[in-house]
Amino acid sequence: MHAFKTIGLTKVYGEGEAAVHALRGVDLEIPEGELVVLLGASGSGKSTLLNILGGLDHPSDGQVFFRDQEITTFDDKALTAYRRDHVGFVFQLYNLMPSLTAHENVDLVTEISRDPMLAEEALEMVGLGDRMDHFPAQLSGGEQQRVAIARAIAKRPTVLFCDEPTGALDSKTGIVVLQALQDINRTLNTTIIVITHAMATAALADRVIMFGDGRIKDVRLNEKKLAADQIEW
Repeated sequence: MHAFKTIGLTKVYGEGEAAVHALRGVDLEIPEGELVVLLGASGSGKSTLLNILGGLDHPSDGQVFFRDQEITTFDDKALTAYRRDHVGFVFQLYNLMPSLTAHENVDLVTEISRDPMLAEEALEMVGLGDRMDHFPAQLSGGEQQRVAIARAIAKRPTVLFCDEPTGALDSKTGIVVLQALQDINRTLNTTIIVITHAMATAALADRVIMFGDGRIKDVRLNEKKLAADQIEW
């Protein structure tokens, strides 16, 4: 089963001569359970695609299917339920509550989820079982990002969207974060879609999608994936 299918997906911001065509008729299929990397320059349409697939934005035209449901027909209530029940987000900025411990930051999500895992279980999955009582200021950047990942997976999302999750990290720390994402993909069979500028990250993926000027330029399947600690930045 596909996790996502798009048909003629278009997004235009503004009107007339000032119009910006962020997506120009994107046709795409992403099978469930894959780890997918989206590559492309800034402004190529990657984040716009992610926001639409994640139910954060509406296309100007075209269709988006999540499994067998056309989410482009959803009203705001249905989109909210879709995001709550199926979608996790990880961004370049960690967005942790500074006054809460790592455990408490993850608990924020488990309190509103239908079938959450325990916060300590989610933190163990990203290698932070011994840091769960620390506050964000007591954690490194990579550890904070892994708390953000634990928070996103604690509600057992069907799909996890990661927008430049290693963008603010050095290569050594970034590899640890990517390793956590690979482990989640393998252990939970979560479909993971990662936006990145780092070409080396493509070696981790089942599927690599190259974006340019609002269009898909190329799709490549990796017959042999590398582990995060095998890639060279």
